[in-house]
Amino acid sequence: MKIAMVGTKGIPATWGGIERHVEEISVRLAAMGHDVTVYCRPHYTETNDSVYKGVKLKKLPTVNSKNFDAIVHTFFATMNAMSKDYDVVHYHAIGPGTLSMLPRIVGKKTVVTVHGLDWQREKWGKSAKAFLKFGEWASVLFPSHTIAVSRFLKSYLDDKYGREVCYIPSAVTDPIFRKPNKIREFGLGENDYILFVARLVPEKGCHFLIDAYKRLKPKQKLVIAGGSSLSDEYVAELRAHECEDIVFTGYVFGEALHELYSNAYCYVHPSTIEGLPVTLLEAVSYGNCIVASDIPPNAEVVQDAGLLFESQNVDSLQEKLKMVIENPVLARTYGERAKTAGVSEYNYDSVAEKTEKVYKKALGIS
Repeated sequence: MKIAMVGTKGIPATWGGIERHVEEISVRLAAMGHDVTVYCRPHYTETNDSVYKGVKLKKLPTVNSKNFDAIVHTFFATMNAMSKDYDVVHYHAIGPGTLSMLPRIVGKKTVVTVHGLDWQREKWGKSAKAFLKFGEWASVLFPSHTIAVSRFLKSYLDDKYGREVCYIPSAVTDPIFRKPNKIREFGLGENDYILFVARLVPEKGCHFLIDAYKRLKPKQKLVIAGGSSLSDEYVAELRAHECEDIVFTGYVFGEALHELYSNAYCYVHPSTIEGLPVTLLEAVSYGNCIVASDIPPNAEVVQDAGLLFESQNVDSLQEKLKMVIENPVLARTYGERAKTAGVSEYNYDSVAEKTEKVYKKALGIS
């Protein structure tokens, strides 16, 4: 099959859960013998190579702004894809999904993966939210098939639109455990910090974590690994709390990120909106003790590998965080549960195979 991936910032992935998802499945689909092209945005994909691990890269222009970046690039990518001989055009996220009807006009099959209910995100104004609500509707009714990355999203879309969507979860690669090395430049060692990893945008809830941490004043440092995603003002508000005990690392990749997960005392995920959080999956795969907000996608991942607190409730977060800080045995117990449970369901090989089946179903291939 000839497959186009549209709506992502591009690959190779640096930051962004969708970008990591697209990279991992596109590389695997290419290894399975398919001809795969990922449409990339120039401000994200810096490499000049035209092929990455067997996947073709196609850079097209866009407008690098909060409101127009994704949809402008998706429009150009869609126009280009319609002129090519792709069998399937696969859109990622509900904003890009608004254009998933266009390739069908010229006989191509389309698939949309819903990674989250983006209209709920705080960064969007009224007009953008209205467009993304339309995108949610379009992402179910326009394409040949729709994929949801969590059981919660599948249930929500099934019930709301009366059309069954496919459940194929987000995934993670196998953990790589490392002793502290690169992270020592941040003054970090083994088991001496609380970890948060995510884009620094309001819906990830980092401000709730900072408030709870400052109330507790534990001996562990708080490490905030992530950076701005068109959210500089919010990041500046967070960084006003930066001190010896509250460490901002910026975006962290590769060995340094492996080290952060490998040596954390516990991992906190206080988000208010998610599709299926990849960084939370990663934390579970590393056997971190988890403290997470009780929104359904987080609960779906955590199960009995940690504690859930009432979303957006700093008192509740403080209470649960205090429990694991003051009881190292409890923290280790939750960590062992996470390590034992692992993330066998959230495996990229399985995700790629299931995605291939959706493509074949769209094309009528048995």
